[in-house]
Amino acid sequence: MAQDIKNWDIENEGYWASTGRAVANRNLWISIPSLLCGFAVWLYWGIITVQMLNLGFPFAKAELFTLSAVAGLTGATLRIPSTFFIRIAGGRNTIFFTTALLMIPAAGTGYALQNPDTPLWVFQILAFLSGIGGGNFASSMSNISFFFPKKVQGYALGMNAGLGNFGVTTMQILIPLVMTFGLFGGEPMILQNTSGTLIGKIPAGSETYIYNAGYVWLLFLVPLAFAGWFGMNNIRDTHVSPDIPNPVVSFGIISFMLILGLVAAAFGLWLMLPTDVGGSGWNLSKWIVLPLVIALTVGLLKVIPGQVGQNLTRQYRIFGNKHTWAMTVIYTMTFGSFIGYSAALALTIKVVFGYQHLMVDGVMTHSTANPAGPSALMFAWMGPFIGALIRPIGGMMADKLGGARVTQWVSIVMVISALGVAYFIQQAYASAAPEQYFLPFLGLFLVLFAATGIGNGSTFRTIAVAFDKEQAGPVLGWTSAVAAYGAFIIPKVFGEQMDAGKPEYALYGFAIFYAVCIAINWWFYLRPGAYIRNP
Repeated sequence: MAQDIKNWDIENEGYWASTGRAVANRNLWISIPSLLCGFAVWLYWGIITVQMLNLGFPFAKAELFTLSAVAGLTGATLRIPSTFFIRIAGGRNTIFFTTALLMIPAAGTGYALQNPDTPLWVFQILAFLSGIGGGNFASSMSNISFFFPKKVQGYALGMNAGLGNFGVTTMQILIPLVMTFGLFGGEPMILQNTSGTLIGKIPAGSETYIYNAGYVWLLFLVPLAFAGWFGMNNIRDTHVSPDIPNPVVSFGIISFMLILGLVAAAFGLWLMLPTDVGGSGWNLSKWIVLPLVIALTVGLLKVIPGQVGQNLTRQYRIFGNKHTWAMTVIYTMTFGSFIGYSAALALTIKVVFGYQHLMVDGVMTHSTANPAGPSALMFAWMGPFIGALIRPIGGMMADKLGGARVTQWVSIVMVISALGVAYFIQQAYASAAPEQYFLPFLGLFLVLFAATGIGNGSTFRTIAVAFDKEQAGPVLGWTSAVAAYGAFIIPKVFGEQMDAGKPEYALYGFAIFYAVCIAINWWFYLRPGAYIRNP
């Protein structure tokens, strides 16, 4: 087991060169694949639901969109307690335990997918638990921020986030592939609609092993848990984790804080869902529920007694800093868009381009399969691939040019791209041959993904410079928590607007939000007399 570290002085050039760099890089390269698997388990519902539709699972399209939304809501909410894990429980303890917890939803999903008669509420519970993977981002980023000096924060955080987010692409490529053969044995299911993988379409009537989508992640999670335990470090310094309890107590604290987050997320879902799936039937607006969930989570954590509560009170000082709120909005624009589009893209391609949109007796219908439609599983991986791969480049650009300046450029690109996607999705959703609009739709979406990746890397730089060492880690966690609600909001909004027959309205709303972010970024960091000039 790796030793706990004291007197961690990475801003000292000599210490960094002789000792710090090697330790930091070891922790980074264990953190990255652990985070990658967290993203994969969190967001695999975007691919699984497409295959459930192809296999004829007895659920409506809108119900399948809710699985990604449920996972998105839970993952975002769990980032709030995860923000504070490192100072309370230590980096090694946190990464090991939260990585191990992912085995529960992965194994459960594999088991549930073996039976097409599994009720919807079972999948909703598994989607709810897979949010643990989404929560891991906050603790992972907070942890890595303590290992690297400010001069390379953009690079280090960009690598951790970018390659960690690569879990989305890895999942979107790996899951369609492992569903084509009996990796874990068992009986196959028969496709009712054409499916696909990275290398081509799979015709209806073919065999598929959809349950491999859950089981395959156990092959990675088990060795990664061991690597985290034996290869990572806790930092026992005043500005990081001065009072780490023994591992068993640390795991108990983490579990209790996660349960509080799950309770808040469950309450939010209960307020929004109809009674037939265990909700209140009140159907409260998501715009009302999300602030309630965030406030409830923060409030529940604050009343924890003893040393944990005192530690949280100290970390809650970030909420008195105006830059925390500015960066929360700006970070939501970049990462929230990336993660939300990643969760929604595959099913959006399937619903918009996989069906013919025909006028029947004066009513537009969207239920006739389009034989010329593209396979969602062949193309959905491209956006997250570009957005994740380009993120370290965004961090390095920001290290040289300034974070706010790079963020401003990509924000303008995001507005233009979102409006372009809106136009082509509008044309496709009203056409009997929507495939003719697919290439410009996909091209603009890829530009949008690239902009989110570069902008996400640049915001890491801004946070690292705008906050001191003690606050930077918690702020990274907090901003990523709020931004992660994009994984709930974007699939939810797409599903609602699809039902309303106006999917382009979703993109119009996102473009307006991006324009607001341009104004905030300029006011805080770019205008003459800005609070901090181009951090």
